[in-house]
Amino acid sequence: MQKTGTDEPRHVVQVPDEGEFLLIDKPLDWTSFDVVAKIRNTYKRSGLKRKVGHCGTLDPKATGLLLLASGRKTKAIPDLEILDKVYDGTIKLGVMTESHDTETVEYGHCPIDHLSDNEILAAASAFVGVRQQQPPMHSAAWHNGKRLYEHARKGEVIGERKAKEIVVHRFEITRIEFPLVNFELHVSKGAYIRVIAHEFGQSLGVGAYLHSLRRTAVGPYSLDAARSVSETIEGILSRAQVFSAEA
Repeated sequence: MQKTGTDEPRHVVQVPDEGEFLLIDKPLDWTSFDVVAKIRNTYKRSGLKRKVGHCGTLDPKATGLLLLASGRKTKAIPDLEILDKVYDGTIKLGVMTESHDTETVEYGHCPIDHLSDNEILAAASAFVGVRQQQPPMHSAAWHNGKRLYEHARKGEVIGERKAKEIVVHRFEITRIEFPLVNFELHVSKGAYIRVIAHEFGQSLGVGAYLHSLRRTAVGPYSLDAARSVSETIEGILSRAQVFSAEA
């Protein structure tokens, strides 16, 4: 984590009038855009009106590190978006969902008792390296001017979704408690962990979906240094009062 040499909170790395980077622990069921809007409105309320953007989307059903930039710091977003990401989470074997996570209902249940720990470890190891990955239908990727999730909610399936290259640097299985498999993943920019979970189940011949996910790092930025949305809001309002008093 970069340090400023001051007594500022660890989640702030900025010169106040230049904008700031904020490390936020995104809550479950919030979209990344929900967090951005909340922080942008907080700046507006405090009299520090600034543009705000995030440096890599987190799905609503995922929690963990969401890196935001405000003011002039938003110019750094393109450089921060390309950083590797680290996640930990849980995959549920023997069943699937249309969204590849808990957003939609389970289907396709099948037995998994025949699977061994060694087979699961070997399947994870096979994912390491460069891969072509197609974005899921329940995603914010664009197709003909609409988000894919807009098509999905209408029951439409776009078969010609453009695949992109990703890199899986590390896929470590940390615990196996059937039907759940805990993991840690280190991946390149743009990797859909839901798709990896789905393909992991396919490789084992039993199906699977992403049961839980938490982002723990974005490049050098760690979840350990993040604050909740409410703590971040309190920090912005407190700093605004100080700036106002000094003006």
